[in-house]
Amino acid sequence: MIIAVDFDGTIVEHKYPRIGKTKLFAFETLKQLQKQGHQLILWTYRAGEELKKAVEFCKKNGIEFYAVNKNYKEEIFDENNISRKIYADIYIDDRNIGGFLGWSKIWKMLNKSEETQNIITAEKKLIKTDFSQKFKGLFRKK
Repeated sequence: MIIAVDFDGTIVEHKYPRIGKTKLFAFETLKQLQKQGHQLILWTYRAGEELKKAVEFCKKNGIEFYAVNKNYKEEIFDENNISRKIYADIYIDDRNIGGFLGWSKIWKMLNKSEETQNIITAEKKLIKTDFSQKFKGLFRKK
């Protein structure tokens, strides 16, 4: 899954242009999401030197993003041909309706849905295997 993550107010407390205190469980959650194979994109208002500081701060805390304010590393922003909107499956931001949920709640939500998907996939395999076994039985020579 591609997950776009805001910086100020989400990974750290909002102190722009300074870097605020790290939010509880932010880097632990992001590291686990990367271990699960998710692609993380840093999706932030920051630019220039403030952006470099944010990226470096994340690196020092063990997170290197798949891309920063882009859909992929190699993307070259051309305002005439490419939208600034980042494509992602999920956006984690403090400006969501209802505000920032907190990293522990985000972790639970993402992993609950992943567990559900794993169960659904296992059930589909079981049904498919069961059906194919019954179907093959129709054409066996006796």
